[in-house]
Amino acid sequence: MPKMPKMPKRPSQPPSSSGDSFGELFGESTDESASGAALPKGDNRILSVSDVNASVRLLLEERFPLLWIEGEISNFHRPRSGHWYFTLKDDRAQLRCAMFANRNRRVKTPPQEGDQVVIRCNLSLYPNRGDYQAIVEHMQPAGAGALQAAYDKLRARLAAEGLFDDARKRDFLEYPEHIAVISSATGAAVQDVLAVLQRRYPVARVTVVPTLVQGPDAEVAVLRAFDRTANLDADVVILTRGGGSLEDLWTFNLESVVRAVADCPSPVISAIGHETDVTLCDFAADLRAPTPSVAAEVATPDAADLLRSLAGVRRELNTLITRQLTSGAQRVAATHARLRDPRRTLQLQQQRGDELEARLRREFGVSLSQRRLRVQTARQRLRAQAPARQIARHRERLDALRARLVTANNHAQGARRARFRGLLQALNGLNPLGNLERGQGIVMRDTGDGGWGTALASAADAPPGTKLLAHLVDGTLACTVDESRPSPARN
Repeated sequence: MPKMPKMPKRPSQPPSSSGDSFGELFGESTDESASGAALPKGDNRILSVSDVNASVRLLLEERFPLLWIEGEISNFHRPRSGHWYFTLKDDRAQLRCAMFANRNRRVKTPPQEGDQVVIRCNLSLYPNRGDYQAIVEHMQPAGAGALQAAYDKLRARLAAEGLFDDARKRDFLEYPEHIAVISSATGAAVQDVLAVLQRRYPVARVTVVPTLVQGPDAEVAVLRAFDRTANLDADVVILTRGGGSLEDLWTFNLESVVRAVADCPSPVISAIGHETDVTLCDFAADLRAPTPSVAAEVATPDAADLLRSLAGVRRELNTLITRQLTSGAQRVAATHARLRDPRRTLQLQQQRGDELEARLRREFGVSLSQRRLRVQTARQRLRAQAPARQIARHRERLDALRARLVTANNHAQGARRARFRGLLQALNGLNPLGNLERGQGIVMRDTGDGGWGTALASAADAPPGTKLLAHLVDGTLACTVDESRPSPARN
């Protein structure tokens, strides 16, 4: 089958040269020829093959937007582009299908010839050949959807009961003596478990409880195997089988089997299928192992490691015993050398006791006398520090301080008054009004604004024509300079 072209966008109207609807293109309006044949009205009513295929494709895609179809895979073809082309058939019909690479990457396992599958698809038409086909969006094995839904529903219900809680998980013995293996007696899984147990921990007793692990009778067989295992008093139980499809492993998703795992009196390790396979028994078990071999490894210690550890402990124990014996012998010899007559020791201890009693009496008497003396001294100090005496003494000191404060304040005020009078006299000596009272005047340049003006310090500052103001004690004289004469003394 040739490579499927990319689907064009759907047009809002079926394509035609005149823009008429698809129904009108195939209507009844025709002209009758002499022979009775129906002809379109004009050349614009004649369609191309491409127009017809595009219109049919549009009708299919709009009429069947999304479908679920079940059937058998045949003529499966996967070119280098990565797209899948196949035929889906049943006993009466077949349907061409295409699943493009961006969609089929999500399918966990590529289908094989003869597989019964369920697809989710849109119906379309391949215009280049006019082939009616399904464009597949999703694919799953037939029946897997119902099984998965039942799986999810049962898992949620058992989880709500607390059957999968971590608090129910039990610890395993570090050195189990008896191991029970529930599995198919002829399967590869049990052989892997036995091989690992023989290699790692051959001292353990292993009991294989054979059972069916697949098929309609597997549920009853597994339940009977758990009943037999309950009477074995095993330290750990390994429940295992090889990989398979969801249907193959469905026995271990049944509620009765899951509850049997949870109710098993011995801790259970579940190793069902491959690492990617997860059953409800894995959640109910005390531990899940990804493979049967791993289940055997986590259930037992490594005998080689134990032997190496035991050898090291034996060496350390021999060294410790030798050291203890040597040290004990030395202590015995030293104790024997120090051994004396106990009566002499007792006499010395009695004498020592008498001496200590005498010292105690003396020290007690001295201590008692010292304490009495301290009590008397404290009592005298307390009397001396009586509040009434303290108050009287502080009152006397307060009166003396108050008298000193009054005297100091009086002295300070007298000194400030004398200084004020001196400053006042000095200020009066500098007052220019005093000079006016003594008949002197102050000559200033007339500024014309009625003020005092600028004081003249030299005759040279007032050339002829300068207007002056002469301030006297009882008034002001307005003058004009007619002549300026220098002082003889300055010449």
